[in-house]
Amino acid sequence: MITVNDFYKTKFNSKTYKLSLDAGCTCPTRDGTLGTGGCIFCSAAGSGDFTPKEGTTVSISKQIEMAKQIVAPKLKNQDVKYIAYFQSFTNTYGDFERLKGMWEEALMCRGIVGIAIATRPDCLSQNFLDYFKTLADRTYLQIELGFQTANEKTAQYIRRGFSNKIYYEAVEKLHQTNPKIHVVTHVMFGLPEESTIDMMNSVKQAVNAKTDGIKITSLYILKETDIAYDFLEGKFKALEMDEYFELVKSALQIIPENVIIHRITGDPPKSMLIAPQWAADKKRVLNSLNKILEE
Repeated sequence: MITVNDFYKTKFNSKTYKLSLDAGCTCPTRDGTLGTGGCIFCSAAGSGDFTPKEGTTVSISKQIEMAKQIVAPKLKNQDVKYIAYFQSFTNTYGDFERLKGMWEEALMCRGIVGIAIATRPDCLSQNFLDYFKTLADRTYLQIELGFQTANEKTAQYIRRGFSNKIYYEAVEKLHQTNPKIHVVTHVMFGLPEESTIDMMNSVKQAVNAKTDGIKITSLYILKETDIAYDFLEGKFKALEMDEYFELVKSALQIIPENVIIHRITGDPPKSMLIAPQWAADKKRVLNSLNKILEE
């Protein structure tokens, strides 16, 4: 098993941090194209809860400098490099020239060695693919696809807005565009009514699609999200910590050595977290995960 820290250290010969940025995008499930509520678990920040607070009111260059200050206490005078992570909402859903300009601006910033772009499998137009083909030859390019689950019924409940087929085709298109593109798939455990078999199948389907990396997280119920109403009405329960870790152990046995483990837990904003409360104890969670990795 190769963790993302080891992967980046080998690739860039240095400790490497991702800097969360906001490009001012939206999503087709928010702007009326496919819906208006967004994914049922998604916060108002579109999963960009740790981007600089000033967000799109400042330039990408300024956001990068602010994001560096956020991670600075962790550095302890280390020589580090950075990946510009366009995290909030769907970052290939919007004006191509505007987004291209932001990515190019990020690459000109000191210490930036690559670009990571969070997006949806159904938002990869030919303009973007053509640009990614050449971009991946110039710098490290990581495209992160929200998949969450292979259970189509669950996908409808969470308002994902695309079929599994669209996800498989997106991974294939990215690999065909340029094999240097590093594709990362997001999978979520603990979605309502999903069994262990369902969750492991989501991991298997991501592996079968030939994803290069995988991110796994537990479902976090955040304030002012639509899924919070179902949770507070008692329609489902959040995973207990031990339950989640057993699922992670099972998943790690499925994931082959060539697939990079980018994440096996998330980091929910404490001020917004309703459940599970164990997720707020980051030190305890990380210690437990380190034991799993050692095993």
